[in-house]
Order: sequence, then C-alpha cells, then structure tokens
Amino acid sequence: MKNTFKNVDYDVVMAKPRPKRKKPVKPNIFWRTLIRILTIFNLAGTGVTYTTERMERIAKDEPCLILMNHSCFMDMPIAYQLLYPRPLNIVCSSDAFVGFGGLMAWLMYTIGCIPTQKFVTDVSLIKDMTYALKEKKSSVLMYPEASYSFDGRATQLPRKMGVLLKKLDVPVIMIETKGAFNRNPLYNELQARKSVKASAHMRLLYTREEVREKSVQELSDGLDEAFGFDNWAWQKENGVEIHDTFRADGLSRILWKCPHCGVEGKMDGRGIHLTCSHCGKKYELTPIGDLKALEGETEFATVPAWNDWQRSQVRQSILDGSYKLDVDVDITVMVDFKALYNVGAGHLTHDLTGFHLTGCDGRLEYHQKPQHCYGLYADYYWYEVGDMICVGNNDVMYYCFPKGGDVVAKTRMAVEEMYKLYKSRQLKMPETRFEQTVPDGKTAEPCHTK
Repeated sequence: MKNTFKNVDYDVVMAKPRPKRKKPVKPNIFWRTLIRILTIFNLAGTGVTYTTERMERIAKDEPCLILMNHSCFMDMPIAYQLLYPRPLNIVCSSDAFVGFGGLMAWLMYTIGCIPTQKFVTDVSLIKDMTYALKEKKSSVLMYPEASYSFDGRATQLPRKMGVLLKKLDVPVIMIETKGAFNRNPLYNELQARKSVKASAHMRLLYTREEVREKSVQELSDGLDEAFGFDNWAWQKENGVEIHDTFRADGLSRILWKCPHCGVEGKMDGRGIHLTCSHCGKKYELTPIGDLKALEGETEFATVPAWNDWQRSQVRQSILDGSYKLDVDVDITVMVDFKALYNVGAGHLTHDLTGFHLTGCDGRLEYHQKPQHCYGLYADYYWYEVGDMICVGNNDVMYYCFPKGGDVVAKTRMAVEEMYKLYKSRQLKMPETRFEQTVPDGKTAEPCHTK
C-alpha cells in the first residue's frame, strides 16, 4: 500500500493549519456492502476459514467492542468478512487518512474509521469510541497492540485496557487469526507464502454482564491470555511447512544480533538463510519454521527464543547505561490529511533520556522522554518507502527512516524495556537540559490506552 508524499520546506509544513477532529460516522449499508464485496476479491485464493464461539449470546446488531490481533495486511479484510453486516467503526492510524488532497480523509470517515496517533495521548479517542457505541449504536473494532507483530507473537498491550472495558460497558468480542502472520510476515516485504492457509476464530470474550461483574484486573488478565499467541508454535504444532525460497528474506529485521559472535547489525536474511557477515555463521530457516546452524551449535532453535535473548541483551544494556541509538535519518512529517511531507535529512538518537530528533538545518529539534509511552510506532517497509521509527504528539508526527542497519526492532524493544524499568523505579531519570517538547512549547503528556 502506498500514500501521497510531497517534498515541502519544514517551515512551510509547520505553518499549515491542523485538521479539526470530526465525530465518528456510522457507515450505511451501501458502504458496508461495498467493502464486504471488495474484501472478497482481496482474500481470493487465500483459503481463509472461519469459526465462531458464544456469538449466539449477543444480537447481530448489538454494539460491541471488537478486539483483534494485528498480524498482517489481511487483518482488516478478515474482520469485514466475519462481521458483516454489523455496523462498524474502526480505530486506525491517522496516517491512513492521508492522501489525494484530503479526499482520503473524507472516505475514511465515511466508511466509519476513527483516526488516532499511535502511542500518543489521545483523550478524544475514548470520547469517539463512546460516541460510536452509545449514540450511533455502532460496534467499534480496534487493534489494542496498535502495531503489527514483528516476531509473530503478541505485542505488549496497554495496561489500562481493563479500565477501558469498564468505561465502555459493552460486550467484548475477540478475533484471533492463525496463519496470517506465517503467510505474510511484515519483515518479508509483502511476499506472500501462498501455500499457507490462514484461519480466524471469533468469540464472545465477555458479555456486558461479565464486564460489569469482573474486576479491572480480571478483565486485563483475560485479555493478556487471549493475546498470548505464538504463530511459530502454531506452525510447528500444525505441521505447516513453508518451502518458499524467500522465506528468510528480511529475517534480519527481527534477528539483528549474532548469538555466535555477539555483533549487531551484521545479520543478513536472504533466501532461506540468515548469515552473519562478521563471523560467517549461517543458519537455515527450515520449512517448519525452526532455525538450524549449518555448522556448529544452534544457539537458538526458534525465532522467539533468539528474540527473547536479544530483549534480555537490550534490557541489560539499558541497566548498565551502554544502550544508545545514534543514526542519520530521512524525515517525513504529518500535520494534516492532505499529504505526508518529506522535509529532509536529520539525526535521531535514543538513550536513557529518551528520543532526540534534529534536522532541517537546525530548525527541527524534538525531545521525547522515555516515560512518554509503553511502546513505539515502528514499522517495516512503511508505505513501501522503508523501515520507520515514529516519534511525535497530537500536533505533529515525525516519521524517521534510518539510513543504516536493521535498528527498528531493537529500538522498539528498547522503548518497551526502558518504560518498564522507569515505571518500576529500577531506573532513575538522568538529569537533562530539556523537557519533552511540542511545537507550542508546552510539555507533552505520556500516552494512554489505545
């Protein structure tokens, strides 16, 4: 999927008026039917199958909160197939509203989408969801992980989801896809493994009465359990073999540190192999999804095990103060829905004081503290441009494209671990000369539940 990009001077971009927030629109049956038809073509040949559980306990048009895991680009078409003709509003990233001089925003509002900035405080989002559910009698679909899964497992959920369920006071539906990640993992740059058949299971997770009866902690624990999936384990348990010769393409986006020599940024995922250019150690991603060293010891036999080791390494580097991202970037800015604006080159650092972005001949300087949010909006091959790290606030979003190395996954991991360490008081904020800044000079607030 592509978007509208324009090269515009930074000062011109920052002077543009910001769009006013609109209330959610309940999509009429014409738009719901049109999208349903389009998704049939979109999913043609994928062999997706569907199952349901406990859905007879709610009416087909009863407003519900629908939660779905975020595996790949198939998620949205699958949801429409399962939920039609239920009236539906969808919480989605604001950058999906950009394009065609604002025409895309009109279309997205019309079909029921609710824009939000990922991993940024958005009090209006809760109001919009409540309005859609209570006033418009429309269900709301959201992806609580807020980002696609990088390694085929659940991305960390917001800690206030139980509070949100209590506030909305509606039944909660869960949709879980299986095999969608294995068919089209984000790291593989849109190369579909057509032999993999995906499935989706929709179940009533909580009735309205159960939402009222359970404590906030019980609701949150239930969500953690519902999102406790592992697509690699699913592949092995179901004997799903993937023989595509490009199955390891881009795997170095996830597995960026060599367990043999310990060097970072020298892994290369290509074909069916993952190779360290520093020490020469080579691994095969087998058809069943395991990892196997071609010579010597296989340090980690699965992608999740390797990734968990990397996370422990990142956490330790944060604790001992050695962690730092220091990279040149190209910068794209979003301030309205007309276009995404390329404003030039810059530099991005990330350490125990948070993010620091500079660029545009010294005119751009942005700071973001590590307590800003529990997660990070980061993506691979974002709008077919490149791997991306996003920082920002409700006034402006800065999309940074690193110019060297596979640093995106490590940075997202570092943000998550740093946030947990600061919140648990295992780390103390070092003295800095800056506050988290926004263009009007006010201090930005940490992010809330998405």
